[in-house]
Amino acid sequence: MRRTRLVGASLLGLVLAGCTGPGNTPSGDSARTTVSAPGDPSAPRTPVVVSGPWRAWTTSLSAREETCGATAHQIVCGTRSGGLVGRSRADGEVTWAVPATGGAKKNGRLVVDAADERAVTGAGGVLRAANLRTGTAAWTQRLPDGTVPAALGAADGTVYALEAPATTYPAQALDAFRASDGKKLWHRTVDADPYTDIAAFGGRVYTTDGKKVTARDARTGAALATSSRGTECLNLVSGGHYLVCAGSPNSSRDSFPPLQRLDPVTLSPLPTAEDTGEKPERGLISSDGVLVLYEDSPEDPGAGAWNAYDLVHHRRLWSYDNTTEEAGLAGERFVTFTPGNVAAVRGRVITIDLHAGPQATGAAAPRMSAPYSQTRTGEHPVLVLPGADAGHVVVHALTHRSLRSIPLLSVGGL
Repeated sequence: MRRTRLVGASLLGLVLAGCTGPGNTPSGDSARTTVSAPGDPSAPRTPVVVSGPWRAWTTSLSAREETCGATAHQIVCGTRSGGLVGRSRADGEVTWAVPATGGAKKNGRLVVDAADERAVTGAGGVLRAANLRTGTAAWTQRLPDGTVPAALGAADGTVYALEAPATTYPAQALDAFRASDGKKLWHRTVDADPYTDIAAFGGRVYTTDGKKVTARDARTGAALATSSRGTECLNLVSGGHYLVCAGSPNSSRDSFPPLQRLDPVTLSPLPTAEDTGEKPERGLISSDGVLVLYEDSPEDPGAGAWNAYDLVHHRRLWSYDNTTEEAGLAGERFVTFTPGNVAAVRGRVITIDLHAGPQATGAAAPRMSAPYSQTRTGEHPVLVLPGADAGHVVVHALTHRSLRSIPLLSVGGL
């Protein structure tokens, strides 16, 4: 566990939000989930019936389930062998499964696309998609021999996969598949860094090779624009309709290129807030242009903070010292775990108003959950955000494999 500086005493006075336990869940539709035969593409497409609203619950995960995502209606986990498992939002129980074929292989790629009703996982050289509406297999695509999906993305009815050799990097090709049936739309040779995410919105898909960003037409894969020379882009951060270049979290150097917002059409540099100069680890961007960036000390790793930047007015908004890069966005709130080095508050989930920050009072004040075993630092917890309308966050504990659904009682629909 990385060492960090202590959080200010003001954190200790934050308002606590009570969380309902499994015995105090809200009432709702009790209809059980019905699905067609798991994994059978020819089975009748019976819509998944959601069994009640989101509730508070805790459930164990099987050894095969590794990476999890969520929509407003369900949780989806990818398995070690490249299969997919759906779980109920009402009690966390398994409602459907799409098994993989072949032996077990390390699976670290999963994209859950609520808009297109697809979840796609990649294991070995195979992409496998599930229909989230029916809980059945949607399609399977095998990548060229010797390659694996280094990164996955999805937007506007298209799934994107960066192909990389199984043993070497960088990625060598970008593929686009139709989300509905897996039809390959195009294949383009690229030079892209597989350690950074694929960005896609507004009919374009963006990749970076560490030096420049390339924008491609989402329909054809044709290159439309390239960022100007001198705009270093080791890590491409996207959200809403915003693009930001930052330093790489994998860098071992002591200085990093400054934050640089890019015009999504021309990829020209735009005015950008001045960052702290620390090592950027992970960034999230809200739909209204607030970048929340975890910045760490390269000399004293773990002495980090989440810093919020207004990309529209290019100014820094607030800072929150922390010991984790795990976080998400839900509505107008930033969601993360409390710092592991402050005994009075650790082991909780906290939500912070994106614009007002951790020092806000009244309706915009930060809210914390009760402490739970799954949120302890030693569990190496991961946040799974179903969306603001769900009113819940799911904590994926990696040490003792489990999921816990926690209600977030705060303003702004959370």
